[in-house]
Amino acid sequence: MFHGSMVALVTPMNEDGSLNREALEGLVEFHVEAGTDAIVAVGTTGESATLDVSEHCAVVRQVVACARGRVPVIAGTGANATAEAVELTRLAMEAGADACLLVTPYYNKPIQEGLYRHFKAVADAVPIPQILYNVPGRTGVDLLPETVARLAPVSNIVGLKEATGEVERVPRLLELCGDRLDLYSGEDPTSREFMLAGGRGSISVTANVAPAAMHAMCQAAVAGDRDAAEAAEAPIRDLHRALFVESNPIPVKWALYEMGRIPPGIRLPLTPLSEMHREPLRRALQAADIPLTR
Repeated sequence: MFHGSMVALVTPMNEDGSLNREALEGLVEFHVEAGTDAIVAVGTTGESATLDVSEHCAVVRQVVACARGRVPVIAGTGANATAEAVELTRLAMEAGADACLLVTPYYNKPIQEGLYRHFKAVADAVPIPQILYNVPGRTGVDLLPETVARLAPVSNIVGLKEATGEVERVPRLLELCGDRLDLYSGEDPTSREFMLAGGRGSISVTANVAPAAMHAMCQAAVAGDRDAAEAAEAPIRDLHRALFVESNPIPVKWALYEMGRIPPGIRLPLTPLSEMHREPLRRALQAADIPLTR
């Protein structure tokens, strides 16, 4: 249903932590013009964990309004309480999102049966297309391929964002699920190989700062053109690493600030990028031919 380069969009904030709507509108235009294939609003990179429900919905509504149907909008609506995930998913559907991205419940560490029932309950409650999101490094729980296969027949579960970085999971997931859902990389350094192995796209942090290059790389990789994918990715390969020297979205928000696209705001408990990482990230941006204004 959704293919290619899908940006895990940051949520622009002022220095006091308040939302900056003007910068958010500018980011949407930036991605539409660069060929980004879908925009993921209020996911991990969008600091969903520190937004209240009204802010969460406001960001989704604004991204939908700014996109004006030119690019699909996927709203992050995961939560560690199933009832809250249902509420956020319903609100995102009412706001006009094209689909929702639901992370595995975090902190409470459900077993596989609990994960299955959680995602099934949300899908049954809200008919919008839904993408599962597995990121054990953040949540403390791993959505196993066998559990994904149990969920694949649910008609409105359409994809899986797999952020373990384990490319070897792709053949196993394809074996178990076939074409019943699409697989998306959730880790930029391994995304090219993930797509060449059969993935249908990447939900990317790097796409925030290099959307055209990520679009070109994803387009080639999904088509199975290794040489073209490697050539498109070459200028941004160092960015994949540099944008994760501290917890996401700390580095990418600093990079976008250096590019003049957002104010410097980020919400506690996250803090601005440490001084020692700034020059190496600046060099990676320059090597990718990304213009800086600061």
